[in-house]
Amino acid sequence: MLEQKTARYERIQRQLRELMVKSEHALSRMATINALLYHKMDGFFWVGFYLLHDGKLLVGPYQGPLACLELPRDKGVCWAAINRRTSVVVPDVDNFPGHIACDSRSKSEIVIPVRDKGNNIIGVLDIDSNLKNNFDQADAGQLEKIVAMLYA
Repeated sequence: MLEQKTARYERIQRQLRELMVKSEHALSRMATINALLYHKMDGFFWVGFYLLHDGKLLVGPYQGPLACLELPRDKGVCWAAINRRTSVVVPDVDNFPGHIACDSRSKSEIVIPVRDKGNNIIGVLDIDSNLKNNFDQADAGQLEKIVAMLYA
């Protein structure tokens, strides 16, 4: 199973490398990453970016059902990833204190900080699954590589 997942991520990364050279615009790159992950990875129920703007965490490009437009400061998995400055894997969102349920069908979540060229966190990649235990550290490592492509 791990080998299949890793191989799928590697195919997505190859495809993204080919696509990223077509635009240097971060929002275009984010939209492309979302579309590929949403359509190519099993159990990815919602895939999107939340971006910091004037101290607020606002929804950016995404794929999936409607999203929360703004996430309350210092609450939920996205803010945890920003405050901890590292990726956060949540096997069961019901067991994460302060989890924000934008959609009740979300059962597990992974959040990857997004850094600009100066290594400043400017937002997060947030992925929800309608399956419990859908994410692990292997996903975190692969998604970190994908997010790094935004400003490469």
